[in-house]
Amino acid sequence: MPVISSTKNLEALSFTLVAEFDAGVERVWQIWEDPRQLERWWGPPNYPAAFDRFDFQPGGAAGYYMTTPEGEKPRGWWRFTAIDAPRKLEFDDGFADESGAPVDAMGIAHAVVDLEDIGGRTRMTIMSTFESEEQMEEVMKMGMEEGMREAAGQIDAVLTEHSHA
Repeated sequence: MPVISSTKNLEALSFTLVAEFDAGVERVWQIWEDPRQLERWWGPPNYPAAFDRFDFQPGGAAGYYMTTPEGEKPRGWWRFTAIDAPRKLEFDDGFADESGAPVDAMGIAHAVVDLEDIGGRTRMTIMSTFESEEQMEEVMKMGMEEGMREAAGQIDAVLTEHSHA
């Protein structure tokens, strides 16, 4: 299992997931910059993600939906705030309605992804910061921690499958 730890910090309003992979930083970076590879792991196993908008540049936006086992399609959006390939990526992250428009009531989280070379392997740290304790508790109740752990657990297969690309 590539996930090393997942830590909730209510005081800092943050959730941090750390995972390690038997692949170089440049290869792990591809699972973020290529929406087809991102789709293979971003949703937990029973909630596959599909990105229908993906403008991977600072100020660019991404839109996606996950398909639930019941066939519902909850949507989300990202706004890329910083990209420092292949080491760091930052984006705002929120819920969207059926048309892809942000749902402000759910608040916005800010994600920071760091990729670090550890002797030819890669340590990936994803830290999400929330606007309030209530917002953080709400997404945790929705299963964010387990969902992120399950999603990250699918990355090894994506890295192996696409390694020849």
